[in-house]
Amino acid sequence: MEVTVQWIRTSWTKESRGGEAAARRNAVPVGFRVPPMQPAVAHVVRMHESDGFDPFDGQEDLRKVDVQLREDKGRLRVLPRVQPLFAIPPRPRRPPAVRLVPGQWVRWQLNYRFSSAAGVRGWSYWLDTFNIAYGPVEADVFLSPPTVLVDEQGPVR
Repeated sequence: MEVTVQWIRTSWTKESRGGEAAARRNAVPVGFRVPPMQPAVAHVVRMHESDGFDPFDGQEDLRKVDVQLREDKGRLRVLPRVQPLFAIPPRPRRPPAVRLVPGQWVRWQLNYRFSSAAGVRGWSYWLDTFNIAYGPVEADVFLSPPTVLVDEQGPVR
């Protein structure tokens, strides 16, 4: 199975919910060039408010990425896992898995809000973007519009 996975996590606090910081956060890319990687490895990009939303990239074993990938009859079934279960917004009904044919790719976005233990600190937020391509692709594949876009973002006030 030839699959290219890019997992982008953007994280912030209430300090970046409005004004200039929110504009900077909202301007972060949702796709990056994919570096050369070994099979079964994902390109992981992290951007955090404390770093001015500068991207830091690395690689992660594909089994540690929160997405289910299954190949069946020439198609790739893609369904991100919702983790952790205690986050907001609740997702009682999720979109169905996407089935890609070779040459297609999906961008799937999920957001979360977390509270600290006992409410001592304020809220924190994540936006996970999964860019997943099936079959051979160029390094800049995720810089173009996706074949399939799934926006599973909910209200996180």
